Amino acid sequence: MRVQFTETVLRDANQSLMATRLPYADFEPVLSTMDKAGYYSVECWGGATFDSCLRYLGEDPWERLRNIRKNMPNTKLQMLLRGQNLLGYKHYHDDVVEKFVELSIKNGIDILRIFDALNDFRNIKTALEATKKYGTANTIASGCISYTQSPVHTVSKYVEMCKELQAMGFDTICLKDMAGTMSPYEAEHLIKGIKDAVGDMPLILHTHCTTGMAYQTLTKAIDSGIDVIDTATSCFSNGTSQPATETMYYALSQYGIETGLNEKVINEVNDFFKPIKQKYVDDGTLNPKSMATDAQALVYKVPGGMLSNMIANLKDMDAMDKFDAALAEIPAVRADMGYPPLVTPLSQMVGSQAVTNVLMGERYKVISKDVQNYFKGEYGIAPAPVDAALEKRILDDAGMAAPVDCRIEDSKRTGEDFEAAKAALGELAKTEEDVMSYICFPKQAEDYLKARKEKEERTCKYTMEAID
Repeated sequence: MRVQFTETVLRDANQSLMATRLPYADFEPVLSTMDKAGYYSVECWGGATFDSCLRYLGEDPWERLRNIRKNMPNTKLQMLLRGQNLLGYKHYHDDVVEKFVELSIKNGIDILRIFDALNDFRNIKTALEATKKYGTANTIASGCISYTQSPVHTVSKYVEMCKELQAMGFDTICLKDMAGTMSPYEAEHLIKGIKDAVGDMPLILHTHCTTGMAYQTLTKAIDSGIDVIDTATSCFSNGTSQPATETMYYALSQYGIETGLNEKVINEVNDFFKPIKQKYVDDGTLNPKSMATDAQALVYKVPGGMLSNMIANLKDMDAMDKFDAALAEIPAVRADMGYPPLVTPLSQMVGSQAVTNVLMGERYKVISKDVQNYFKGEYGIAPAPVDAALEKRILDDAGMAAPVDCRIEDSKRTGEDFEAAKAALGELAKTEEDVMSYICFPKQAEDYLKARKEKEERTCKYTMEAID
């Protein structure tokens, strides 16, 4: 028996624990060591890394990826892609999605884990087709299902989703339990049902330790036939992050289960990250709340990245006293929105609206633009009917008779977005990657590119002065 590991410390582990504030310089020295660990893959890009690089870290996300690729030539590099959302918070035209996938593969990505927050698979079709078009023989398109529980999310529904992903042409399937709410019982019945339906197609489980069940859930998943599990080097594990790589390796080794991991190397990786973690604990970037187990997440369904960002935002507003009330409001907002899985961008939308409701002292006194767009149909089909009164209020305010079909605009294959971005940036854009950064995050990318230009001009000035 063989179970392989995806290491998440470079992306989801630090995203969940410290809101993706881990700069490239902190982990560059360990990349060559990680390259020898024997991982199935290293998740290092996508998710919130793109936004965080531009907004907080002063880094070019594309350069970050290229540098990781250069230092890890023997390991599959993996990204999380939000289908038609890419890495932003709205749907993009198909040609923009296609170009983003092309550039991601060109700059070093081997595995694209592609999902839609609503599991509306119309919104991942273009990304899949682009992966097949621009990928090599080693490129893997992984169809990802956002896992949650609700009155409409059943084992049979998930099995049908997996059969649909297989029929679409994905190479692997990932169950993304972003809030860590999948129980051992659910894992057993779900994975056995999926395996019966899709045969030998590789199946991956991504979960979090938020509720304290992840180790049991992974163990039952392995018993039920899972092929790959997501884990984090132990000092960046647990809490809202993933189970520990070394712990799961040790447990599986005693059962004689092959993992392909080098025990000495994975311990060296963890030793490297220990002082880095402590640095962020000491300066407050890594909040102790993110390291704790909270069984109430079984009620709130809150994923790790959403929780760490919510904590950071409430701290910025000096409103941490509203934390418990905001958590309690999340399930109510989620029900009003038709039980969407709480994964980016919907987790941010639901979380922000819940916080706003609590801070304003009145539910929906202020409705965010994103939530309005959701009710207008711009993100896809909700899993269940939305609150009728709230929908009517939003549609009436917008002068709309009914929600739109989110694929109508996206089916237009034009170059308008790309050409408009190039024109807006002018000489700031040196590459197609610069333009794509601007399309995804206009203000953040423009600020970064201006700072880059100023730095280059200062460097040139100092160099010329030294020559003189």
